[in-house]
Amino acid sequence: MPTPTHQPAAGNLAEMTDAELIEQFKAGSMEAMEQIVSRYENRIFTFGLKMCGQLQDAEDIVQETFLNAFRYLDGFRQETKLRNWLFKIAASACIKKRRKKKCEPDHELSLDAFPGNGDGDAPYDIPDRSNDPSDAVMGGELKQIMDTAIQALPHKNRLVFNLRDIEGFSTKETADILDISVESAKTRLHRARRFLRDKISNAYKERGAR
Repeated sequence: MPTPTHQPAAGNLAEMTDAELIEQFKAGSMEAMEQIVSRYENRIFTFGLKMCGQLQDAEDIVQETFLNAFRYLDGFRQETKLRNWLFKIAASACIKKRRKKKCEPDHELSLDAFPGNGDGDAPYDIPDRSNDPSDAVMGGELKQIMDTAIQALPHKNRLVFNLRDIEGFSTKETADILDISVESAKTRLHRARRFLRDKISNAYKERGAR
């Protein structure tokens, strides 16, 4: 890596685009590297936590993601967005960690397990309780139900759900990040959404019966 001759001010770095930060990094700016980490570490950590369910695992995902990113960033030609590239590395790190642990069943949920059909790109529905005085309490319960249900998803479906519905990538971007077809991404997303919708619906029914 070239020895930097000039380091941009921190304030200027914060205003730079990802592409500009990459060029500064390639020119030898350590501050640019730090800005990239600052910009994306929280999102990578949250992704790792939702995928692995453990703080230590999430921290490992963050560390491995940025170690690999800065190892190969000099050769990054920006054919995709930096964010997409970082999440591709993070997803790969999650898959490797799971293979090492071998603590989850490796199976896909069958569409036959859920009633109805539906579009794989249609958003799942959460009951509207905005006018309910117990909304704050139920909101906490719903988050717990969602977190538990997400962890119960098969790993492949959980990856797609977290990337598509939590991180906001398009279906095509999600497929590219995971190196799968768009149709596979849609199928896994549909299975994940149906599973979560069923869990949430049952939780509300149980609460209403009490």
